[in-house]
Amino acid sequence: MVNKIVGWVVLVPLCVGLVFFALANRHFVVINFNPFAPGDVTAGPGYGVPLFVVLYVVLLIGVLAGGIATWFAQGERRRSERHWRREAQSLNGELENLRKSQRGPSNGNNADVDDLLELR
Repeated sequence: MVNKIVGWVVLVPLCVGLVFFALANRHFVVINFNPFAPGDVTAGPGYGVPLFVVLYVVLLIGVLAGGIATWFAQGERRRSERHWRREAQSLNGELENLRKSQRGPSNGNNADVDDLLELR
């Protein structure tokens, strides 16, 4: 519930602010990827892009780069979690096999094992 409230209190004004920013910055800017180009080239004729588009694209690239970096940084944790999940499944399978093999006249032993393992 708190996450929803914080989301509404933070994200809605942020989105409204981004919309107002986009509406206020509709003038065209020239994009140049050559830092060694003479200054006259940027003032020359060409196609412009609205400033808000440039900023939104840079923001999107930053979010994607951060997500990819986080994904790679957490690779070891995911690998470890997969290992322990497989180990737990293997041990649960062994426990079920032992329970099936011990079924019969003595059910008291299974109850003791379950009490020790706190499974039931």
